[in-house]
Amino acid sequence: MGVKSLLSKPFAAWVHARQKGWMERPAQAQQQIFHQIMKKAANTAFGKDHYFKDIQSHKDFVQAVPVRDYEGLRPYFDRLKKGEKDVLWPGLPLYFAKTSGTTSGTKYIPITKDSIPNHINSARNALLNYIHETGKAQFLDGKLIFLSGSPVLEQVAGINTGRLSGIVNHHVPGYLRTNQLPSYQTNCLEDWETKLDAIIDETLGQQMTLISGIPPWVQMYFDKIMARTGQHIKDVFPDFNLFVYGGVNFAPYRAKLLESIGRKIDSIETFPASEGFFAYQNQQEDPGLLLMADSGIFYEFIPAEEYHQPNPRRLTLAEVKTGVNYALIINSNAGLWGYSIGDTVKFTSLFPHKLVVSGRLKHFISAFGEHVIAEEVEGALQDAMAEFREVAVTEFTVAPYVSQNAGASYHEWLIAFDTPPHDPDRFAKALNWHLRRRNSYYDDLIAGNILANLKITPLPPDAFQRYMKGQGKLGGQNKVPRLSNDRHLAEGLLEVAR
Repeated sequence: MGVKSLLSKPFAAWVHARQKGWMERPAQAQQQIFHQIMKKAANTAFGKDHYFKDIQSHKDFVQAVPVRDYEGLRPYFDRLKKGEKDVLWPGLPLYFAKTSGTTSGTKYIPITKDSIPNHINSARNALLNYIHETGKAQFLDGKLIFLSGSPVLEQVAGINTGRLSGIVNHHVPGYLRTNQLPSYQTNCLEDWETKLDAIIDETLGQQMTLISGIPPWVQMYFDKIMARTGQHIKDVFPDFNLFVYGGVNFAPYRAKLLESIGRKIDSIETFPASEGFFAYQNQQEDPGLLLMADSGIFYEFIPAEEYHQPNPRRLTLAEVKTGVNYALIINSNAGLWGYSIGDTVKFTSLFPHKLVVSGRLKHFISAFGEHVIAEEVEGALQDAMAEFREVAVTEFTVAPYVSQNAGASYHEWLIAFDTPPHDPDRFAKALNWHLRRRNSYYDDLIAGNILANLKITPLPPDAFQRYMKGQGKLGGQNKVPRLSNDRHLAEGLLEVAR
C-alpha cells in the first residue's frame, strides 16, 4: 500500500464522522444554512430587493422570493457580467460556469469563494466515503483520469469563466496532481475526437485505477481503446477498479460498459451541476444518493405535478416523503435564490435522506396527455433489457409521432443498438408493456386506441455521436435528452441516419 492510500484512511474516517453528524439531524443542518446565507446576503442588491432583513422563517421567504429559472434571474446575472459587485452574493463571483441552455443560450452560473468548497469537497468526500465503507484505497496510488471539458478559462468582466469540469480541474488537490491524466495540454484540446485520441495515447501503458466521466463519453473512450488494442479494458488496464460517473442514469449504459470492461468493478454515482454538487452514492449496495444537507445549499422541493400551478407548495427537507417526484429548488452561497435547476428527484429513504434523479422538468412527452417522464422510459428499457439479455444499447431517445388518423399516433423510440434484439417485434412489445405498467395515463391511451403501441426505429451505433458532433456538443458534459415533447431531436437523428 502506498503513502497516499495509507494516509487517506484516517482522513476518510474523519470525513465520515462529520457526515454522520448532519445525516442524523438534516433538518437542523438545513435551518442553520438558511439563516447563515440569508444573513450574509442581506445587503446585496437581491437581498434588499426581497427584504431579506425582515425574513424570519421559510414561510416569510416563500412570500418574498418567487421560484425562478435562469431567465427569471437573468437581470441579476447580467449585472454580474458587467462587473457589478454585491448583486446576488457579497463581492464578485470567483468564477462563471458556462453551460448550454435550450431557451437561454449560454448560461453563466456564478461560483463564489463560499460556494467552491461545495463542488470540491463533495467530490473529494464521495471518494473518501467509498474508502471508509469498503476499505479500498489502492486506487489513489495509480493513475486517475477525469474525462472532462477544457480547463482553459476566459475572462468575463474580469471573472474567470469556463465549463464547470474545467474549473474544478484547477482545484484538484496537489497530492493527486501527479496521478492525474490526461496532461494539461491534452485536456485543453477543444475537439473531442482529437482529444480522445490524445488521451488514449497518454493512458495506454499506464496503471489506470480510476476513470471518471459521463457514461456515453466514457463508452466512446473504451470503444476506441478496444478498436486500437483488440482487448477488453480489464486487460488493457488490469488495475482499473473504480468508475465514478454522473450526469445521466447509468442503467441504460451499464450492460455495454461492463461488457467492454470485461468484469464487474465498483462505481460511485454523483449528482453535480454547475449550480452545485447535490448528492453522491455513499453505499455500494444502495443506488440512492445521499443529499448534501450541510454544504452551503438550502433546498426546497415542489411536488412535480404542482410545479406549473400559480402557488405550488415549497417544502423543506423536513417535509418531503419517499416515492414522490419533486422539482429541486436551491438557495445557495453562490447567490442563487429560489432557483429551479430543472431536475426532478425522488427520495428513496429518509434518515438518511437519499434520492434518485428522476428526470427533467422540460424533458417529457405529453402530446396526448400521458406525461411520460425520463424515469419511466429508462425504467421500461431497463426491464425489457433484463428479459432480452442479448440487447446492448449505445444511446436512445423517445419522441411523439402525431398522426391525423385516429389511433395511428405513437411514441417513437430511436435506439442505437450495439447488439439488437434477436426478435425486434417481441422486444418492442415487452418495452411497450413495461411502459404501460409504469404510466397509467399511457396505459389508458393504449387501451382506448388513442395511441398505437410504440415503435422502435433502430439507428446506427454512432448516430447519436454524429448528431452531437453536428450540434457542436460532442463530449464533455453534454447529454442527449431522454425524451422530448416535439420531434426536433428525432428528425435531426433521422437525418443523420439517412
